[in-house]
Amino acid sequence: MAGPLRIRKSNERWSEDRVRSDLLSPLRDSFGAELNGPWFAPPAGWAARRLEMDNGDIALFCWNGQRAYWVGNTETPEPLWRTNKVTFDEAPDDISEWVERELLAQLDVEDGWLTDYEHLAHFFLPVFLSKDGRDSTRTFFRDHAGGFPDADREAGLAFYDDFLATGALDDYRYTMASKLGTSQGFDLSRMRATMGEFNVAKLLLDAGNDIEPEVELDSGHSVDFRVEDTLVEVTRPRPPSRRQVDTAVGAVKVSGDAKTRDQLAAHPGAVLVVDCSSFRDDEWDRVAGEAPDVGYSPTVVFRVRPDGTAEGFSHGSVPFPLPF
Repeated sequence: MAGPLRIRKSNERWSEDRVRSDLLSPLRDSFGAELNGPWFAPPAGWAARRLEMDNGDIALFCWNGQRAYWVGNTETPEPLWRTNKVTFDEAPDDISEWVERELLAQLDVEDGWLTDYEHLAHFFLPVFLSKDGRDSTRTFFRDHAGGFPDADREAGLAFYDDFLATGALDDYRYTMASKLGTSQGFDLSRMRATMGEFNVAKLLLDAGNDIEPEVELDSGHSVDFRVEDTLVEVTRPRPPSRRQVDTAVGAVKVSGDAKTRDQLAAHPGAVLVVDCSSFRDDEWDRVAGEAPDVGYSPTVVFRVRPDGTAEGFSHGSVPFPLPF
């Protein structure tokens, strides 16, 4: 299963010779690899190298005689298998800053259109450069405008870049970003559903709410958000197909029903939020016009557009403010 990039910490002593024998040699045998200098100077007192594979994989390694750090989207050499992994935020600041500067430069070389959106590129960097998610996540933003069905790439990416620029989700970066890269292969429906959580986060924050994403519960379930004392579960219906029986209203009802039979059944009082941002104008107009009851209360049904406007309706008493 795909996972985000993390930094491995080694507490052993390393030298240039050991880097060549224990890291470069096995990677060269497996993939063809070169050992090169870093593109940017590492922190003072540290030596650093880039390992670049013939298949496009890269790895970064830095050491200072007492400990070392490794990050890469390639096979991890055996001497590092038993090392602990930390997020970019958990590693020392100077190491993280150097690693992220190198990786953002790599992303700029490979897909410069992404780094035009500074905050989006930084937030999703752990999956944009991950071993398994790099192709699927970049394809999603390049070809599907971040999940908006009727927007060009520039509008879709600018919407999320502006939202992430607020820093509101910085404390939850790995929790939120890694969801986008956890599909084996390209899964458009799942990626759209993930961005539905970003849409709901923006909806709640714009209305003045404080949120906590990805709440683990004693029931064994995990719900998408907590707003004050209220749990919030998000669902994003698939857009209706061209079949006559598959309607926008039907898609909303089916999506809501699936949630009420699982997480929400175990947590009465939680709010169900249905994100219809994958629907085109005519599809949303039918949903908004009928305002269907999905068989659960309280429920919020909404759609957000790349220009930041949101509209929707609710059933039941929603215990926090909404922007419509």
